[in-house]
Amino acid sequence: MPKIALLPGDGIGKEVVREAVKILLAVGKRYNLDFVFEEGLIGGSAYDATSSPLPPKTIDLCLGADAVLLGAVGGPKWDDLPGNLRPEAGLLGIRKALGLYANLRPARVFPGLTGASPLKEKVVSGIDILVIRELTGGIYFGEPRGREKLVSGGTKAYDTMVYTTEEVRRIAELAFEIAAKRCGRVTSVDKANVLESSRLWREVVRQVHQRYPDVVLTEMYVDNCAMQLVRDPGQFDVILTTNLFGDILSDEAAMLTGSLGMLPSASLGGSVGLYEPVHGSAPDIAGENKANPLATILSAAMLLRYSLGLHQEAQAIEDAVEAALLAGYRTLDIAAGSCQVVSTSQMGDLVAGFIRQGSQPGKAGAL
Repeated sequence: MPKIALLPGDGIGKEVVREAVKILLAVGKRYNLDFVFEEGLIGGSAYDATSSPLPPKTIDLCLGADAVLLGAVGGPKWDDLPGNLRPEAGLLGIRKALGLYANLRPARVFPGLTGASPLKEKVVSGIDILVIRELTGGIYFGEPRGREKLVSGGTKAYDTMVYTTEEVRRIAELAFEIAAKRCGRVTSVDKANVLESSRLWREVVRQVHQRYPDVVLTEMYVDNCAMQLVRDPGQFDVILTTNLFGDILSDEAAMLTGSLGMLPSASLGGSVGLYEPVHGSAPDIAGENKANPLATILSAAMLLRYSLGLHQEAQAIEDAVEAALLAGYRTLDIAAGSCQVVSTSQMGDLVAGFIRQGSQPGKAGAL
């Protein structure tokens, strides 16, 4: 009986996680599976209740689960807190506590959604990109960091981008292994013309690549990659990059699909995987039943596939999402043309219904 820790977090996180649970229950009913759900606190809501964005009880809950499904953290209510108490510190902390070093963020344009992208349909049609972002190193965790008062007046702030050979090796191995099961192409993104850490990154990636001769390796500077994602996104299969660059590029890739509300993610590497939508907490629409739950629902599909090994069940979720979109249902963020706009809960009901019906609109493609 798989145990799933639920961390709804802040803002729309509570609403979208609720719909993902609805979908998992529909999967359980169809495939005779029982899931155990237990909820914990993280982010701003955790700070309000415990004065910490990541209470020890939450860490224990996650470590004792088979997988973790997270909603979103953050909001203007907590913007004035010190960095170590902000909601985002809870997210970084749980990733570190679980030993998660790889973040997988797929960007795929579903049939019927090409018109939702800000780019021309001919540019985004058929794109299927997987951004693999290193998650525990780089500038987000590097030391030293801090602020100093200058004798001449003012303040100096500094952060340090640090990578070790081992950190680069393990994420590169994962990227090549995944690419070998996809289209066999890895684009390693860095800033080796300027940064010493990127030069080490490039050296280690090249070394790892020697063990994967059937995978094509391309190297690209991050600024060029940002441009190419807009100019010709179809050239990419797997994008391998650092923590900071991956954070930025995956959001850019997300918008190719039309909305951050369509992008799931998986954080892997430890004994327990963490799954979450790419979007934020969207406090401006929290509680209004307007949020797009599909990113969280697709994150639940990734959870089934990567943590529980339930590939058929994961595919059923992806097929049901595709069926709902092909039937013309849209939340506000992806609404266009003659579609039927539905609420957060209605979209969840629709996808759950397609799962129960066993709809197979065509192979949705593995995330």
